[in-house]
Amino acid sequence: MRILAIESSCDESALALFDCELGMLGEWVHSQISVHGEYGGVVPDLASREHLVRFAPLLIEAQSAVDFDNVDRVAVTNGPGLAGCLAVGVSCAKALSLAWQVPAVAVNHLLGHAYSPFIGIHQEDPEKFEATMTSLLPHLGLLVSGGNTILFEIDRDRNLSIVAQTVDDAAGEAIDKGAKLLGMPYPGGVLIEKTAQTGRTGRFDFPVGIPNREDFRFSFSGLKTSLRYQLEALEEGQLEADLPDICADYQSAIVQQLVKKTRHALDKRHPASLGLSGGVANNTQLRESFETLARQLRLPLVMAKRQHTGDNAAMIAFAAWMDRDRASEIDGEVLTIDPAASLVD
Repeated sequence: MRILAIESSCDESALALFDCELGMLGEWVHSQISVHGEYGGVVPDLASREHLVRFAPLLIEAQSAVDFDNVDRVAVTNGPGLAGCLAVGVSCAKALSLAWQVPAVAVNHLLGHAYSPFIGIHQEDPEKFEATMTSLLPHLGLLVSGGNTILFEIDRDRNLSIVAQTVDDAAGEAIDKGAKLLGMPYPGGVLIEKTAQTGRTGRFDFPVGIPNREDFRFSFSGLKTSLRYQLEALEEGQLEADLPDICADYQSAIVQQLVKKTRHALDKRHPASLGLSGGVANNTQLRESFETLARQLRLPLVMAKRQHTGDNAAMIAFAAWMDRDRASEIDGEVLTIDPAASLVD
C-alpha cells in the first residue's frame, strides 16, 4: 500500500509519501513561522491563505522527486485544527482523489501524533514491524503539544483509550503564554528552552499541577498565573539578569509534572512500552527525562523523531496505514472537516 498524505491543520503545509513495504519515501514541508512571527502567533486567515499558495508548488516538488504513479490512496488531516486550514487540505485531497481515482481517507490529527513514535521502528525494518509492534503492546503514550496534553493507551487489540488529559491549559500552551509574559517573540517555546540552558533551577518556585498521585490529570493554568505574579514582584531591571533562572524553573515545573503524572500512570497500568509525541516532545529536557524514567522502570521507550514531533504529513500517512482496518474510505466528494475532533470519539 502506498499513501500520499496531506497535513494542513495549522501553519505547516506538508506532504508525505509512505509505502508499507519500504517506509517513508519522502516528506515535504513549508513552514509559515516567518509569516506569523510579527503577529505573535498564528493568524488563521493568513495561515489558510498561505496553504492555498503553497500546496501546488509543494506537490510539484514532491512529484519531481518521487514516482506518484502507484499511489493507492490519499490521506488527509480532517481535524482537529483551524477550519480554514483544514478545508484547504481536504480540498487538495478531494481533487487528487478524483483525478487519480483512488480513495480519500480522513485521518485524525491527534491519532497521527499518537502513532508517530512508531514511524522510526517501521523505517528501521518494515518486515519485522508487526512482530515488534506486538511486543510493545499495551503501550502508554504521552501526547504533549500546543493544544493537547493527553495520556493514552493502545491495548493489545490496538484499541486506543484516554487515560488522562489536562483539565485546563495544555503544556505547550503554558509554554507559549509563559514566553509571551516574558516578552519573547513567537514561537517562544524554543527560546525558553534555549534561555533555560544557561539558568539554574531552584530559585523560583512554580506549582507542578494536581498533587494527588491517584489523579493522573494535568493542570497548567496555575503555572502561568504564578509566573505573572513573580514577574510583578521583580524590581525594575531585574528580569534581564534573572531570565535564564526563571526559564529554567518554569520549564522544569512543566517537565516535572509531565514526568510525575506519567510515572504514576505507569505504576498503576504496567504497560509493555512508553511513548512520547507531539510538538513539546521536541524539548530536550523532556526527552532526557523520559529516557531516565524508562531506564529506571526497564521499559522500552519509543519517542517520535524530532522531525515528526510537530505538525507533519508523515504521521498522517502512517496513521492511515496503522488504522487501515477501521479507517473509512470516503468518496472524495463528501470528505468533510471536523475542527473540534477529539482523540477518541
